[in-house]
Amino acid sequence: MLTLGNIRNVAPSVHLPEYNPTDIKTGIVHFGVGNFFRAHEALYIEKILKAEPTWGIVGVGLTSGDHSRKKAAMFKAQDCLYSLTECAPTGERSVRIIAALRDYLLAPEDPENVLAYLSNPDIHIVSMTITEGGYNINEATGQFDLNAPAVQNDLKNPEKPETVFGYVVEGLRRRRAAGVKAFTIMSCDNLRHNGDVARKAFLGFAQARDPELAKWIEQNATFPNAMVDRITPTVTTEIAQQLNAASGLEDELPVVAEDFHQWVLEDNFADGRPDLARAGVQFVSDVTDYEHVKIRMLNASHIMLSFPAILLGYEHVDQAVKDPALKNNVENFLTRDVIPTLKAPPGVNLQQYMQSVLSRFSNPAMADQTLRIAGDGCAKIQVFWTETVRNLLLEKKDCSRIAFGMAAYLEMLRGVNALGQTYTTSEPAYTQAQEALIHSDDYAAGLQLPAFDAWRDLDSSALNLKVIELRKIIRNQGVKAALATLPA
Repeated sequence: MLTLGNIRNVAPSVHLPEYNPTDIKTGIVHFGVGNFFRAHEALYIEKILKAEPTWGIVGVGLTSGDHSRKKAAMFKAQDCLYSLTECAPTGERSVRIIAALRDYLLAPEDPENVLAYLSNPDIHIVSMTITEGGYNINEATGQFDLNAPAVQNDLKNPEKPETVFGYVVEGLRRRRAAGVKAFTIMSCDNLRHNGDVARKAFLGFAQARDPELAKWIEQNATFPNAMVDRITPTVTTEIAQQLNAASGLEDELPVVAEDFHQWVLEDNFADGRPDLARAGVQFVSDVTDYEHVKIRMLNASHIMLSFPAILLGYEHVDQAVKDPALKNNVENFLTRDVIPTLKAPPGVNLQQYMQSVLSRFSNPAMADQTLRIAGDGCAKIQVFWTETVRNLLLEKKDCSRIAFGMAAYLEMLRGVNALGQTYTTSEPAYTQAQEALIHSDDYAAGLQLPAFDAWRDLDSSALNLKVIELRKIIRNQGVKAALATLPA
């Protein structure tokens, strides 16, 4: 097993930390220690720790199931070390040990320890990857949802919180009481204006708990917007074994990622920050154009590709993008529906960016699961497709390709592919009544789902009719037949 005691015994091809991990102090608390965080933010921090050894990370898990407890135990057993394998489309690979994570806490088992870290003046940044749908914003009202049971618990029991909102706000309350500066709250999720979303969520919770505390947080904490980008697939047991066989490590927590990574970040920090520019972070005053390009091109085409791919039986993204019909549809979607209404940031060529996206999707080393990409499609559609759909509707342009994407999504949710194989999708946002809409024999029923709420104020009648038409074709003749009806 990989530990601090044997870290120097690894193969010469494995890159080791350029510092002594035991000398690192912690300056960041991170909620949601998933694969993306471990291959993205943790890597950037890893690269600056030799020069700035006070920015180590404390990871926090919020769930208490068997998987969460096992994960926490493995982190502890491995002294929070893990390996990152980076894979290029050419087949070249590099492996490094990441030691930026210096502690890992399972919040339900020791909430006070988490709160102690959050109130410690040595912590300057609280970051998070809690998924696009994790900010508890009511899509109908656009406000923080105070009615969620876990939120109600945290308002009534602030010393024993369950949510990230409860933890962060209680930590800030203690800092205010002790005369300690507020920390920066830094979202690293794939959301447009993710810092603004985080601000709305945390201030919404704080306002319900204590208006004076909310005012202090608003005046003293900061919420920088960021654009983050890296493909990091799920690591199954089989993939973990393959990674360890290639690296020679005995790592219970390996992670794999493409060789591409990007982080564009607003330079808006409440109490200092590391010099992440030395690790490749691009600091800007406004991330809007960068995030629009990434969300509306890469993320939007990722789900446009994966929804029909699942129906065709493709398990991995690289298999799907090699299907000429699916690739051609994504190219048409980007070229005709997205790029004409995008503003390119300085130095970015949108056609070249599109080719880069398709090249990244084709990387077989990722073995990125189409079901992973399609998971939580309700939130992803609202984040990744909304601006494009609204532009098409407002300008009364052809909506065939987005209608196909919506139809493929609704058919994909039914859980059976063209080969008759069943699979399970992850849609945490849907109620039992909404699940019934998915399985209704009425082709129009699924259009009531909240995935499509963001353009209900516009006339979408023609779009909805096209979705119904394409659903019928997909179900009775197949995905390829539906694609064949789209404009060339």
